Amino acid sequence: MENGALIEVLYFARVAEHTGTRHETVPLATPTPAGEWLQSLVDRFPSLAPASHLKLAINQQHALASDLIRPGDEVAVFDPVTGG
Repeated sequence: MENGALIEVLYFARVAEHTGTRHETVPLATPTPAGEWLQSLVDRFPSLAPASHLKLAINQQHALASDLIRPGDEVAVFDPVTGG
């Protein structure tokens, strides 16, 4: 697989606890909708379910489920921020 077919993934807070890491490089051969990719992450780490409660940022921009993750992107996964 060529280097361009990878994405850098950053995990924060509870997500990092469940994945056991704060960072990993994972293969991504073709552009993939963020929601589909997020579901594949939950398939790998079922304790993160449901996927709908997680948030994504692609290249430091908040992302919707329909946004595409492309090879070479940086993806951050985090819980919604709560305030008080």
